[in-house]
Amino acid sequence: MDLVERALAGERLAIARLLTQVENNTSFGQEALQRLYPRTGNAHIVGLTGAPGTGKSSLANQLAKAIRSRQDAPKVAIVAVDPSSPFTGGALLGDRVRMRDLAGDSGVFVRSMASRGALGGVARATSAIVQVLDALGFGMILVETVGTGQSEVEVARLAHTVIVVDAPGLGDDVQAIKAGILEIADILVVNKADLPGVENTLRALNLMLEMFPQTREQNGWKPPLLRASAVNGEGIVEIIDAIFRHGEYLKTHSLWTTRERSRVLTEILERVQEILLEHWKHQVGETRLNQVVERVLQRELSPAEAVKYLLD
Repeated sequence: MDLVERALAGERLAIARLLTQVENNTSFGQEALQRLYPRTGNAHIVGLTGAPGTGKSSLANQLAKAIRSRQDAPKVAIVAVDPSSPFTGGALLGDRVRMRDLAGDSGVFVRSMASRGALGGVARATSAIVQVLDALGFGMILVETVGTGQSEVEVARLAHTVIVVDAPGLGDDVQAIKAGILEIADILVVNKADLPGVENTLRALNLMLEMFPQTREQNGWKPPLLRASAVNGEGIVEIIDAIFRHGEYLKTHSLWTTRERSRVLTEILERVQEILLEHWKHQVGETRLNQVVERVLQRELSPAEAVKYLLD
């Protein structure tokens, strides 16, 4: 059997190697993704986003464990996007340390990946990784974003259900609104509810929900505000119930297809932009591009004039 067939048979080492090929965008990875794509479209993709320190990794760990304990539980995959080193391009991939207690369950697969400088809290290859896991039969895929707290709304274009995680004691009760991520929440979770100040955070978020209606197509869905503690397991069952309830809501109100269409359109446009940019850079040439950069540095051209000059 080749690598794809072994991965479809559930061989974990084959799955890991296949995901590496896809993440690195090798020719084999591209071919494998094309072979697997007809099998996609069955997974419920759940995004976990929020500011650093809110406990997203610990929450994902608890959610996966609790989902797997349910009757007729789906296989669960966790895709944890870690920040890259600006020097080496690598990442600590520390989420694996927090999720060690999932290692004994063959129905759970954890994949950490470096953001590689991608903005929006999600790596460029995350969508492809999610598609492979979907094709391999993982019915629930949790995507945990980097946690930069400023530009993580990209996960809304990838996930069916977005969980925005906040926590008390971050120094600012309006952290979520400053980060610009409250509006994309399908479910709001205040994690670390065992810490002091949780009631203040809940009150602040309740007020924000009333003041700032969601900008995503909700069609009547009101995001529940839940409290949880990944340390002692408080609120985990309620979050899982909300996830499944939201999935059913999307399907019964024809929003599941709407979000799928938006995700596909976004991915196509991003790929077109990448190809066109590479084609343009090849046409312009590195020498000419560097010459224009020098002229901008010498204040002979503004960046806007430089773009116009290069495009002309």
